[in-house]
Amino acid sequence: MSHGDKSKYTDKQKRKAEHIAESYEARGVPEKEAEARAWATVNKDDGGGKKPGGSGRGKATGHPAAHKGGESGGKASAGRSAAERSASARKAAATRKANAAARA
Repeated sequence: MSHGDKSKYTDKQKRKAEHIAESYEARGVPEKEAEARAWATVNKDDGGGKKPGGSGRGKATGHPAAHKGGESGGKASAGRSAAERSASARKAAATRKANAAARA
């Protein structure tokens, strides 16, 4: 197990960390490093353990990391001219049409 007491983490947070660690290990990251990254990700998402204890109660989660992708979307498209975007859209439409014809 990673450093530190994990008693304040919920079962869901522990499952989440385990799943993230397995994913890192599948990509060739060493076990200890994968586990450290997994708990760092859980902490980034949830702000630490959610179980009540010490002062205060368990805290709600907003999953900020899970919503990060929406901020960066569209930057590649915004950097291109209208003509380039239009050409790309025409090419995509032609590809979809060809794929639909091939399936039919």
